[in-house]
Amino acid sequence: MRAHLEEDAAKTVHAGGATGRSVGADYSLIDFNRGGTPLIEIVSEPDLRSADEADRYLRLLRQTIVELGVSDAEMEKGTLRADVNVSVRKRGEGGYRPRWELKNMNSFTFIRRGIEAAVREQVSAYERGEEIEQSTYDYDPDTDHLTVHRSKEEADDYRYFPEPDLVPVEPPPELVDRLRGEIGELPGARIRRLEGELDFDVAYALVTTDRDALYAGLVADGVEPRVAANWVMNDFAGTGEDPAAVNVQEMALVLKAPNLTRDALAAATVASAQAGFSAAAYIVQTAVSDESELGPAIDRVLAANPDQVATYRGGKEGVLGFLVGQVMKETQGKADPKVVNRLLRERLQ
Repeated sequence: MRAHLEEDAAKTVHAGGATGRSVGADYSLIDFNRGGTPLIEIVSEPDLRSADEADRYLRLLRQTIVELGVSDAEMEKGTLRADVNVSVRKRGEGGYRPRWELKNMNSFTFIRRGIEAAVREQVSAYERGEEIEQSTYDYDPDTDHLTVHRSKEEADDYRYFPEPDLVPVEPPPELVDRLRGEIGELPGARIRRLEGELDFDVAYALVTTDRDALYAGLVADGVEPRVAANWVMNDFAGTGEDPAAVNVQEMALVLKAPNLTRDALAAATVASAQAGFSAAAYIVQTAVSDESELGPAIDRVLAANPDQVATYRGGKEGVLGFLVGQVMKETQGKADPKVVNRLLRERLQ
């Protein structure tokens, strides 16, 4: 991977005519809106093998850029864009075939879809016996279709040319060492560290959504890692609240509380990032796990749903979830779901 500084160019817009390209256009306009804007272009080696790998790479790169303070890297604001080069080859084939460059992509979702569309169209073209021309393309997410922008027949189009008026910059080694020491642990390293206590996908999701600090705080306060990760990436993520605003110590008390009701956990999750949040009001709302108290409620649910009981006993165990839900409704959400699940299975044997 390499990075270089440049200035954004003005944009030529060809209008009118049959194609809207320079050839056949009625007229052309120059858009100077971004002209001269400084930018950093970061280019990876051609070692990404799928849309999924490209998506993961870009999300991790974005998180790194944000944490280093280089940019807010918000695609919707135009402070992060991606040009994606795509080429296909047969399994085991050496070298690279001509590539298509998808220009100015500004959405992780569209980048994935654009790559998949380019792969699909290139494979189809080769299977028809056609040759692929090295070109730039625009991707239309509404039609899931690629439109050729311009040809890039020469490799020089992708070569970096040094600026002759800029002198080399050689920072002293001690400055580089000092700055490197101030950076701290980078996102990629944190993913590898967290991978030891979680799996890679969970660790990656925590770091690239900037929620790993919240997770680490909960674990440091005694919450079991899997419980903490599940709450952060599922329950809390759905609130849209800032992870840094969560009262970690109080939320840890909630997550460690035994037999907490679902409603209590949901309410605590929503309130966890609000000023004055305290665990005390929620941890007293414990789930009912006393079998003698749950038994009558379960019996009422089974009696009221004979068809579902017959379906379960006929081998379709998926209906058990419905019956658990009915017991939770019967107990106003206060029953311990694990105990309910076990008791229902016992009664349905």
